Amino acid sequence: VAAVACFGVGVGIVVLTLLASLRVRRAQDRLHFLTPVTSVGTPLVGLGLALENGWSLTSAQIVLTCGLVMLTGPVLTSATLRVASQREGSVSPESPE
Repeated sequence: VAAVACFGVGVGIVVLTLLASLRVRRAQDRLHFLTPVTSVGTPLVGLGLALENGWSLTSAQIVLTCGLVMLTGPVLTSATLRVASQREGSVSPESPE
């Protein structure tokens, strides 16, 4: 039951975030919607899959992959947003110095 609940909530967060990101026009605004996916949705889906499979090498790979997404997702989103803002002209290309 816990595995299905974690998986369902994680998938629900991903789907709701997807639908919300379709409503905004700018790429910078869409990038903000990646945060719930990488910090909450992916770990919940991974936890649900790991609980369903039991502890094995497959579960370890799932946990490792979800951990990497959880740690690197916000950093990559921030870097992508900075480059997009610099190209748009809203952030100086020289900053931060």
